[in-house]
Amino acid sequence: MDAPHSVEHTTDSGRLVLAATPMGQADDASPRLRAALATADVVAAEDTRRARSLAAALGVEIGGRLVSYYDQVEAARTPALLDAISAGSTVLLITDAGMPSVSDPGYRIVVACADAGLPVTALPGPSAVTTALAVSAMPSERFCFEGFAPRKPGARRDWLATLADERRTVVFFESPHRLAETLSAAVDVLGPDRRAAVCRELTKTYEEVRRGPVSELAQWAADGVRGEITVVVAGAEIAEPDVGELADRAEQLVEAGTRLKEACVIVTRGTAASRRDVYQMVLERRRE
Repeated sequence: MDAPHSVEHTTDSGRLVLAATPMGQADDASPRLRAALATADVVAAEDTRRARSLAAALGVEIGGRLVSYYDQVEAARTPALLDAISAGSTVLLITDAGMPSVSDPGYRIVVACADAGLPVTALPGPSAVTTALAVSAMPSERFCFEGFAPRKPGARRDWLATLADERRTVVFFESPHRLAETLSAAVDVLGPDRRAAVCRELTKTYEEVRRGPVSELAQWAADGVRGEITVVVAGAEIAEPDVGELADRAEQLVEAGTRLKEACVIVTRGTAASRRDVYQMVLERRRE
């Protein structure tokens, strides 16, 4: 049997701890986060000023060394943090809000720890992705997260095109300055009636959730929107195929010279129908 690709092995106490931080209300912080801020040997924060403000709001003092860990310094800071974990230190990683490594700094050091076999754990908590999904009134049994929408108009439209037939609920982040453009493009690419929800300032004082067709949301956003934005878009509603109609089309292809099995493949392409069902219906009709 092949050995596992990655195996964590314990050090005396060294580990990476990914901690979710409140999105708006400090009271959403867990007791474990409070304890971790006070006891970690190193606190790596996306913004050290926000980290100090959070600790003050929670009534705790950051006990270890506080270092910055944001997008532009991730690559440079990761080796030293990895060395600290290897030497037995507990490194607490926090971002401005939500869970590290989910469209925030953190992925790079998690991969480095996994490759080195060093322990990685998480203190769960607030997440804009699942919070928006929960309040959106969209189906949540199956969903996908797309990170931030592309900034450039052409790339944005191409990205939206990949979601046109996506049957899962889609969650993504967007800048308030580009929201109107993104929703306007969604009207063209996804259709004006595609249901969506724009979740603004989740858990904060001015929280707002707007639900409706993307056409209505685009009109609302055209006047300008402020705050942190999470968008939820309903999955595509693909009508169940009529096997009888597909059988009719398959027989037409057969009359034009196409073999039956190939005709069944052709007419079911891009649908949820089974080519076997279409094939069997054609045969049944021939027996009548």
